[in-house]
Amino acid sequence: MTDNPELSPTDWVREQTKRIIENGTTDGVEVLDRPIVLFTTTGAKSGKKRYVPLMRVEENGKYAMVASKGGDPQHPSWYHNVKAHPQVTAQDGDKVVELTAREIEGAEREHWWKLAVEAYPPYAEYQTKTDRLIPVFVLE
Repeated sequence: MTDNPELSPTDWVREQTKRIIENGTTDGVEVLDRPIVLFTTTGAKSGKKRYVPLMRVEENGKYAMVASKGGDPQHPSWYHNVKAHPQVTAQDGDKVVELTAREIEGAEREHWWKLAVEAYPPYAEYQTKTDRLIPVFVLE
């Protein structure tokens, strides 16, 4: 991934991302023993590239980005970046692909939400902690 994307200001996320960059793969970097994907987004206002490690939710070569922010009442900052600039890079293992994100609704969202909760069960709890419907993007 190029253009020297910015690392997260959150310590554990920054360390996780550095490990992926150093090793050249997301393999072995997990949260609660579950795999992650390293996404690279473009800042909505700044235009700067930013790393976003998220839980791996994948089906048939498509990925989901779940904007949970741990059940916070506000969307994560990357949500606004992806809405403004839907071209996203995804690194899964050592495979890097360019994808286009779109926010999903209805039955499609329900399908991907189920996959997301299967991939990372805490998402279900996060939804109970917030009044907002946690957004889901599909990247293809």
